[in-house]
Amino acid sequence: MASWIPGAAESGFSLQNLPYGVFSTAVLDKRIGVAVGDQILDMRAMSEEGMLDDLQFDTRTLLEPVLNAFAAQGKDAHRRLRHKLQRLLAQDSDLPSELRDNPGRRNKVCIPVAEATMHVPMSIGDYTDFFVGLYHAQNCTEIIRPGSKLAKNFYDQPIGYHGRASSIVVSGTPIRRPKGQFVTDSGNKAGPSEKLDFEVEFAAFVGRGNEMGSSIQVADAEEHIFGVVLMNDWSSRDIQMQESAPLGPFNGKNFGTTISSWIVPLEALESVRTRPLQPDEQKLLPYLNEKDRKSAFDIPIEVTLEDASGAFALTTCNTKFGIFSFAQMLAHHTLGGCPMRPGDLIATGTLSGPTREELGCFLESSWNGQRYHEMEGLSQSGGDGRKTKRLFLNDGDVVEFQARTKGALGDVSFGPFRGQIVPANNP
Repeated sequence: MASWIPGAAESGFSLQNLPYGVFSTAVLDKRIGVAVGDQILDMRAMSEEGMLDDLQFDTRTLLEPVLNAFAAQGKDAHRRLRHKLQRLLAQDSDLPSELRDNPGRRNKVCIPVAEATMHVPMSIGDYTDFFVGLYHAQNCTEIIRPGSKLAKNFYDQPIGYHGRASSIVVSGTPIRRPKGQFVTDSGNKAGPSEKLDFEVEFAAFVGRGNEMGSSIQVADAEEHIFGVVLMNDWSSRDIQMQESAPLGPFNGKNFGTTISSWIVPLEALESVRTRPLQPDEQKLLPYLNEKDRKSAFDIPIEVTLEDASGAFALTTCNTKFGIFSFAQMLAHHTLGGCPMRPGDLIATGTLSGPTREELGCFLESSWNGQRYHEMEGLSQSGGDGRKTKRLFLNDGDVVEFQARTKGALGDVSFGPFRGQIVPANNP
């Protein structure tokens, strides 16, 4: 479906996508927007113009500065808005006077992406990071406990821990090198982390929650998911290794987690659905059994590292490298009656692939600092002969993810996604 917005189908923000975000400009305060082409549709302006009055849900939720209240309206409301926007934006719109052929209204409603500052799109009450990447888990086990096999419970249930919601930031926010306690050859030390890492992850925002004491059934769980984002869960490996036994991650994981600015609805990703990467011998209890359902997604994630000398190809991961889906994560998370709330965030953990070229963090590709990860230089025409190498991240390094796929109505992108490491605070 072509749009009258120039270049929308090829931009990644096509009528197939229509992702949600929160933006502001020099003259507009924080508000909800939907991206299409090089424009952002201002949902507050559209509501105030009466353009959404026929959608049969509480459109006052679109006047809010975050997406939580709208997300809580449920999938029927989200689908109604999506369908209305597709009608308005289509090249052969059956509602031309409402926007396409109404220049005065277009000037109010359509905001150039270049003029916008993006913000964390939802108020995140809780954040749970799972550990469902099969190849990542196998590699971590071999690094930390050489010769050991993955524990059986990894295959039985989605393993996770409760992360820190207050340090989740939007793409483009600098990440300060954390300080902490870790072990060196000369003993314990407190200071700036010497093993700062990135992690390629995929994450989902909860839309409709559940009551305390109730559970979300796996067959219904996607109705509770508002949409998905890319995630870089920055990690300090030396701090993490010192503190993780016996209770799990703490300061090595709580200093910064970056998410992409735009929340992509699951409807935009129907064409790339696939089955979770569950081994044939994996026998699940009934509450996790999706009956061979395609509940995972096949989306390549290209990762680059940029320093003062230019950009380098770092790795290529894929969202399909997990053994459990978001639906299964939600079903397990709520099995004991845990209440999920609109804006809660759940993530996959690192999504490494089976080859060295597909490893999603330096912990794996440098084997915890034992071998250099070498990278080829990039230019607009491809490789340019330059090379660099890392054990872990240096101050000034910029890590950027790019994820893009195709749908029936155009390309689907998660938008720009990057973060830069800045030096630790002194003292």
